[in-house]
Order: sequence, then structure tokens, then C-alpha cells
Amino acid sequence: MTILITGATGTVSREVLRELAGNEQVRALVREPSRAPALDGVEYVVGDLDRPSTLTPAFEGVRTLWLLTAMGPIAPSQSMNAVWAARQAGVRHIVRLSAIGAAHDAPTRNGRLHALSDAEVQASGIPWTILRPSFFMQNLLGSLAGDQLYGVFGAARVGLVDVRDIAAVGAAILAAPRPHEGMIYTPTGPESITLDQAAQDIGRTIARPVRYLPQSPEQTRDGLLAAGLDEWSAEVLTEYRVAYGSGWGDFTNDHVARVTGRPARTFAEFAHDHRERFAAA
Repeated sequence: MTILITGATGTVSREVLRELAGNEQVRALVREPSRAPALDGVEYVVGDLDRPSTLTPAFEGVRTLWLLTAMGPIAPSQSMNAVWAARQAGVRHIVRLSAIGAAHDAPTRNGRLHALSDAEVQASGIPWTILRPSFFMQNLLGSLAGDQLYGVFGAARVGLVDVRDIAAVGAAILAAPRPHEGMIYTPTGPESITLDQAAQDIGRTIARPVRYLPQSPEQTRDGLLAAGLDEWSAEVLTEYRVAYGSGWGDFTNDHVARVTGRPARTFAEFAHDHRERFAAA
């Protein structure tokens, strides 16, 4: 039986594929095959979560589903189409990537949208596991400009998590889902840090000064719009700026270690592993 990965060209799903390739029978759902990572042992199928008619062949023979939808106002519709296809295909377990703090009263629209999809998966009749990871360390790879680091935390601390650790958690559950049925995990890193601390770790790694430049919510929104982001996404990320700035993400846990058997990566380790990318910024 096959594991199906949705969102296969995205940051997290790419890492899930790398974790599983060669170890499990893996199929990746893609809209544009040319954008998919070229990995041996992965079967690529064309399908679109916005077009339910394309999903039937992709879901045939699938045992376990990795369900990821991109942030956006139509995400619940895409998740709904995937869950329906999974039910028709007899999928035995869904591992859904949700968002930190997903709830009907979440401080961000993205969190409230994810809560709708989480509830649908929980009521689907298919055994499930939900991941609600903290802020991705990888989001900071595009936040360094020269010697200045930008971000959406204000002066608060956040339990940043490396996407590779989220993927390791997801892959472990996909390969052996039964012990994780009905569980909600919130993967974090091992420490809750400020972006001042992140800037210092980056600076030490690339041997040049890096300074965090905090921005108000209004500055965050204006900067995102000026960078070309659409209005909806810019406003939602600004909502995260307000939430994180209030200390909303200031926590850590052992969920990565509990599932994978090894500790989550620190931000200093992340910075070292991506030093060439940071050095080129």
C-alpha cells in the first residue's frame, strides 16, 4: 500500500519525501511535475486539490495520506476535496499538517481556517493525526538583507522549529501511524528565542554582524505589500506579527523527540547548516 504526499513542491512536503524516499512506497501529488524534487523511488502523479475529478487515480491504492494545503482563503475547500477522495479510496490514516494555535478563536484567519479543516478530518471516520508546528526556521532564510534581519515576532520569544524536524515527525507517523491515532502534536525547537538571538547566531555563523530590525504591525504589512505579496497574505502575516509579538508562540515541548527518538535541532545548528545561504544574503 502507498503513502500519498500532497503539496509535494512545498517546503515541508519536499522534506517529507526525502525522509520517505527509498524506505516506503511513496506517491507525490503534483500539479506541475517539472517543479517536483527529483527523488528516486517516488512515483509522481498529476492532480489538483482544486479539481476533485483529478484525484481519483492519484488516491487509488493509498494507505496513508499526508495532507497539506497552502495558506489561503480556499484552503478548507482543498482539504475537503482531499478528505472526500481519501474516503472514496479507503485511505486508512490521514496525517494533516495544520498550523500553530489552530482553533475557532485563533488570533489569525489562517488559524481559524485550519481549525475548520482539522475538524473535518477529525469527523471523517478515518483515523488521523494532526501536526500544528511552530514558526518555521526556514522562513528566516529570506528575511536577511545585508546585515539586517527582519521578522514577525516583535521583541517576543518563539519556539522556532526546523522544517526538517517537522518532516521527520510526519514521516515517522506516515510509516507507522497506529501509535499516533487521534494525537495532535505541536512540534517546536528545543529553545524559545528572540530574533535578536537568531541574528546573533547567524552573525557568528557567517562571521559578520547581523542585527535584528523589529517592525510594528503596520510596518510589517506595508513591507510585505511592497515586496509583492498579495493583500490577503500580507494581512494574515501581520495578524501573526501581532500574535507572536504578544508572546503567543513562547513555548517549547518534546514532541519531535517523542515521535522521532532524537532531539529537535537548535537554531544555531540550523544557521550552521544554511550558512552559505545566509552568507549570500
